[in-house]
Amino acid sequence: MIYMNAHLIIFTRMPQYGAGKRRLAAGVGPMKALKFQRVMLVNTLRRLGADPRWSTWLAVTPDRSGPWPSRFGVLPQGRGDLGQRMAREAKAPPVGPVLIIGSDIPGVTAGEVARAFRLLGDHDAVFGPATDVGYWAVGFRRRPRFIAPFRDVRWSTEHALSDSLAKIAGASVAMLDVHEDVDDAASLSRQSGWEFLFGRNDR
Repeated sequence: MIYMNAHLIIFTRMPQYGAGKRRLAAGVGPMKALKFQRVMLVNTLRRLGADPRWSTWLAVTPDRSGPWPSRFGVLPQGRGDLGQRMAREAKAPPVGPVLIIGSDIPGVTAGEVARAFRLLGDHDAVFGPATDVGYWAVGFRRRPRFIAPFRDVRWSTEHALSDSLAKIAGASVAMLDVHEDVDDAASLSRQSGWEFLFGRNDR
């Protein structure tokens, strides 16, 4: 099935030594944290980025980083907190549903992205809960209007998902499967074999 005008937006940071994943680097060292960033980004793009059922965009930071693969649209994240950046990027692609995910979720598959877009045929929004009570994915139908659940959210806390849901009370919301967002040494230790994830693809 092709999802007409569907847009997958992958939030990512340009992998650089000593930049990003600071909590992870504090536990495993900056070199291993950098390797994880690179592996996850390449793996995510291989599994999800070439799928013809949707267009793939990279929401990148730093804004002038690169080069990025030319087959993807590139959206600078710009300034602001996570909510401001996600709201801005969710409005950027042409008409059609959007799904925003991170590039450090080892468990996400093309099949789950496809399910999210199917759900957006009947729901205003979808969320993918994370094991830390935040969320690894959020998507919007964007019609007849764009609903924004991002203002005054307590990011990087156990309240992120509940705060976001409270902002769109009354909207039709569907939930995806729970996945782990790898942010520290403990969560990385539960991802055995992550170095060898290249090419995995569950449709």
